[in-house]
Amino acid sequence: MAERRIAFRLNGREVSCTVRDHETLAAMLRDRFQLYSVRESCAQGLCGCCTVIVDGLAVSGCLYLAPLVDGKSVETVEGLGEEGRLDPVQTAFIEHGAFQCGFCTPGMVLMSHQLLQENPQPDQEAIAHYLSGNLCRCATYPEIVEAVRAAAQGSHVAKEEKSHG
Repeated sequence: MAERRIAFRLNGREVSCTVRDHETLAAMLRDRFQLYSVRESCAQGLCGCCTVIVDGLAVSGCLYLAPLVDGKSVETVEGLGEEGRLDPVQTAFIEHGAFQCGFCTPGMVLMSHQLLQENPQPDQEAIAHYLSGNLCRCATYPEIVEAVRAAAQGSHVAKEEKSHG
């Protein structure tokens, strides 16, 4: 079983570890860095529970091999927000009850955050399309869409305040 040492940026800080060549990103993040928001459910890249952002793109952590993040930037839901503050998407998910069991929530939050980076004012159709690769077994889709819309409004208001202030 071949192993290698990798170094990468994880949630804003430089880290390194030894990984097996066939080890998944999800397994590495959970086992080496105790980032339990990265959850493996289907192990086929179909449900979105293991969503992680690598160099600005969402990937399925259950399929993405850990050695491939060498030299890259990796972001999990733990890396969102600022010191002591939740990201607007995280806040909106709480305020709108956009979760029940919470199993899909980290992946949904990361995808919603990425959507708002690309499209700050998405309509309901754009939100549904963007999140279509993330499954919520509790069927809180209406609340999730409302949370994303609220986060978009909050982000938009915050940007306007900064430009006027």
